Amino acid sequence: MASDGFRPLDEKSLAEYIKATPSLSSKLGNQVDDFQIKEVGDGNLNFVYIVTSPSGSCVIKQALPYIRCIGESWPMTKERAYFEAVTLKEHGRLCPDHVPEVYHFDRAMSLIGMRYLEPPHIILRKGLIAGIEYPLLAEHISEYMARTLFFTSLLYRTTTEHKQSVAEFCGNVELCRLTEKVVFSDPYKVSQYNHWTSPYLDRDAEAVREDNTLKLEVAELKSIFCERAQALIHGDLHTGSVMVTSDSTQVIDPEFAFYGPMGFDIGAFIGNLILAFFAQDGHADPKNDRKAYKDWLLRTIEETWNLFQKKFTALWDKHKDGFGEAYLPTIYNNPQLQQLVKQKYMSDLFHDTLGFGAAKMIRRIVGVAHVEDFESIADAGIRADCERRALNFAKLLLTERRKFQGITEVTSAIPKVHS
Repeated sequence: MASDGFRPLDEKSLAEYIKATPSLSSKLGNQVDDFQIKEVGDGNLNFVYIVTSPSGSCVIKQALPYIRCIGESWPMTKERAYFEAVTLKEHGRLCPDHVPEVYHFDRAMSLIGMRYLEPPHIILRKGLIAGIEYPLLAEHISEYMARTLFFTSLLYRTTTEHKQSVAEFCGNVELCRLTEKVVFSDPYKVSQYNHWTSPYLDRDAEAVREDNTLKLEVAELKSIFCERAQALIHGDLHTGSVMVTSDSTQVIDPEFAFYGPMGFDIGAFIGNLILAFFAQDGHADPKNDRKAYKDWLLRTIEETWNLFQKKFTALWDKHKDGFGEAYLPTIYNNPQLQQLVKQKYMSDLFHDTLGFGAAKMIRRIVGVAHVEDFESIADAGIRADCERRALNFAKLLLTERRKFQGITEVTSAIPKVHS
């Protein structure tokens, strides 16, 4: 056992741990000898176990001191589990309908016990690959983003509260540095872990590394990411961090959480929906050309932003005379000025969203970690065509983002991109 009390658990040692932990064993109906444990972690970083008994269930997630998909050659702080647990609790308080409940957290063991999202919940990304429509997705995810971002921002909080929280989350620097590296740096240079669909995209990857305009834009986004403590963001809000059914949407895995730019969360989600759109041609077959599904994805992208904007500004209106110190009511004291402030804020946030969404798309095509949307397309030539269209759109979006005045202009531009 390590001197700090940490030890990685396997199925056997986890069973003993659960028996000795009332907050977990009680969730299994205290049936200490009648539960099953199954390791399901298909992510890049952690061990994840589903624990079930005849009268209950939970999920156990343990952070390792290195990146699981690469191994001990890439060390990683276990403290990320602390920030994940704190964020799950805080976001769960602000939006309990869309965040799983935390039952137990053990900081020394970097271990979180939480609600098991039972079948038919699946990872959203897998549902999008399968061509499943989720009629409430935009409604739910916009609610999650509006509430978690608004209530942790200076539109609602005092600067004193805000600074205290920012200071605490500055401790998650190692995961922020990982994002800085894989999103804002590696795709734009030769890097050991970068890969792409070669040889088809060799020239495309090289073009990204040689594009001065792209590099200027991504430098600006990196600066915003590193310096702008706007709200408590999830930090990794892609379609692999959301579990869904037709009437439930649950956001998981906020281990990258910190006080950063709101547009990074919104952009990550919308950017991943755009990736899903471009991947659809690779999943089409003679029975289903996926055209109707692509239309649904475009509508969902539109609805996600429009509903977010509506809910976020409604919260702002409701709390405009509260304790929030971004715009003091004694100064912003007439409807015309309040409207001008809101328009400027939401316009800036929209353009941040597009920029970050584009950066997230680029890194998923020529960086270290790719998406199953494309990776599951067996024919490399077809996959590369889909990826090239996505990459070309992402480059357009990154460099021209300030020209887009609304989300419908974006969704109108998406289908026009050719490889």
